[in-house]
Amino acid sequence: ASSGVPNFPEFMVVGMVDGVQMVHYDSNSQRMVPEQDWMNKQTEAEYWERETGIAFDSQQVFKDDVNIL
Repeated sequence: ASSGVPNFPEFMVVGMVDGVQMVHYDSNSQRMVPEQDWMNKQTEAEYWERETGIAFDSQQVFKDDVNIL
């Protein structure tokens, strides 16, 4: 997460396996997207919608936690 950094998302999620980036979400696009072609071929649109919702909820919780601090 970041605060006040120009041209940089306020919140990001990056999923990695064995040092390889698999998924990406940021507060600018507000979409969870696969970074590997095989992931897109093996999953359905509903999966990405669900993962986007989870990441968005995490973003909101994080922002609330920062405000509380």
